[in-house]
Amino acid sequence: MKSLKQKLRNGIVAIALTIGFINVYAQEVPMSPYGPDDEIGALNLITQESVLNAMKLVKNGKVYRLGMVVNEKTPAFRHRYFHIETLQPETKAEGSNKFTYVDDQLIGWTGVGSQINGLSHYGRDNVHYNGHKVEDFLSVRGVKKLGLEKLPPIVARGVVLDMRSYYNQDIVKEGTVFSVKDIEKVAKKQGTEIRKGDVVLFYTGWTKLMGVDNERYLAGGAGIGTEAARYLGEKGVVAVGADNWSFEAVPHENANLSFPVNQMMATEFGVQVLENILVDELVADKAFEFLFILGHPLYEGSTQVQINPVGIR
Repeated sequence: MKSLKQKLRNGIVAIALTIGFINVYAQEVPMSPYGPDDEIGALNLITQESVLNAMKLVKNGKVYRLGMVVNEKTPAFRHRYFHIETLQPETKAEGSNKFTYVDDQLIGWTGVGSQINGLSHYGRDNVHYNGHKVEDFLSVRGVKKLGLEKLPPIVARGVVLDMRSYYNQDIVKEGTVFSVKDIEKVAKKQGTEIRKGDVVLFYTGWTKLMGVDNERYLAGGAGIGTEAARYLGEKGVVAVGADNWSFEAVPHENANLSFPVNQMMATEFGVQVLENILVDELVADKAFEFLFILGHPLYEGSTQVQINPVGIR
């Protein structure tokens, strides 16, 4: 049986750890190193020189589609849904060539399937990247600050880390937290160095559950923890992503925190978060570094949009 002294010591340690977490996650959102008017965060690191260097990764011209097909059955986070209605607004054929057409109407949320989550999507107590407050930028017609239309196309060196092989699991177990040590081990094994300006993607196997076990798919996932998030942010990556809906580990290692990794990447480092990115073929070809290209929809005032990035090697 533990002595009273030991119990008190354990209690003090627990309190200290709790205070440490509070201090880390209750801090104010820092101002951008790129100035008070900055709305694109780490994407400032993309330059003509970095693009030219990324282009040198293309050796054989093979193109990889990294976005998934989306329909009304695609599993989505909590309240989200999506479907398309296709109509013929005018059925009468026009002209001697009998011209006809059909149109599509999108109904639902833009955060279904492969997506980019911008800096207006995640905040800390309603304060977002560069100190922008929700009360100042939110409107039902779109955000007035940090909208995804502000972002340039992303053309960068892409890196994918095969966490399935590292853990020797077909689908890396939900709640598995990737540490800095884990990332460095995988990168070393692959011969893949993570550099400033990179887009870093993780392969967890979770998209294998889509359409097979949607309930499990939406209940959790494997991903990086806060230590690894800071590590990547301080390295100067411009975007991060994974083949699951959460990007970070769910459930989180600290039950008192809610999506702290996504929050940290956006508010502290201005890093874009990509979700449900298909990297299976890249890993199968051992294309661990490649040219990453994303030209996303420019919906003015959007906080997240569906995407279909490509990798080229």
